Amino acid sequence: MNDDSYSKNRHACFKLTYHLVVVTKYRHKCITPDMLWMMQEITQGFLENWGCTLIEFNGEADHIHLLFEATPQVQLSKLVNSYKTVTSRAVRKEFSEHLAQYYWKPYFWSNSYMVLSTGGATIETIKKYIQQQDVPKQQ
Repeated sequence: MNDDSYSKNRHACFKLTYHLVVVTKYRHKCITPDMLWMMQEITQGFLENWGCTLIEFNGEADHIHLLFEATPQVQLSKLVNSYKTVTSRAVRKEFSEHLAQYYWKPYFWSNSYMVLSTGGATIETIKKYIQQQDVPKQQ
C-alpha cells in the first residue's frame, strides 16, 4: 500500500470516492446557471471543511452531481444532510424571487439523495483478488 494514489492519515491509507446526486423538491427544473455556479463555490468550501476534496461538480435544471473524496472518519449521511441544509439555505436566500414561482414553503432539495461509492476495479475483480489470497503455511 505504498501507492501515491492513496490518501493517508495517522491510522489509515485510503481511497474513498463518492458520487452524490441531489434532486430538487418535486423535481422542479429551477436550477439556473448562476445557481449552479454559486453551489459549486459553496460545495468546494463545504467539503474542505469536512476534510474532503471535490473532484468534479455539475448539474442540470433539477439535480446536481458531486464527485468527491472523503476520509474514513466522515459519516456520509451526516455530510449529505448538512450539505443539503447549507446549500438550500444559501440558494433560497440568494435566489428567493426566482424560487418563489416553484416553492411556497422553504423547500429546495428533495428529502432523498443517491450516493455511490466509486472505484477503478469491479466487484468481481476485488472478489477474485480476495479469493486468491494465500495464507502462509506454518513450519
